[in-house]
Amino acid sequence: MNILKGLACGLLAALAATASVDEAEARMACGKRDAIVEQLEAKYGETRSSYGLSQGKGVVEVYSNPDTGTWTVLITNAQGTACLMAAGEAWQADSQKTAAGAPV
Repeated sequence: MNILKGLACGLLAALAATASVDEAEARMACGKRDAIVEQLEAKYGETRSSYGLSQGKGVVEVYSNPDTGTWTVLITNAQGTACLMAAGEAWQADSQKTAAGAPV
């Protein structure tokens, strides 16, 4: 999966510029949120398609490109450090709309 490898390499480069990230986060490809978001848009044409709060963990965001189908999931802590949680291809927007908490 060349896209995932390229994204991980780019995120690790962003990480190199942020020396305050701990070792565990470094293995997860973390860095300053703004820099990562800029890379997602510039390299993959991905924009934020959804987001939510994770209990005690931070903000979870999904970035996607509807034209290419690439997608990325980030989690950002209160200090502005974002970590790549998952990335892939063949993203499909769910056209089914439901009320919050209602089963699909």
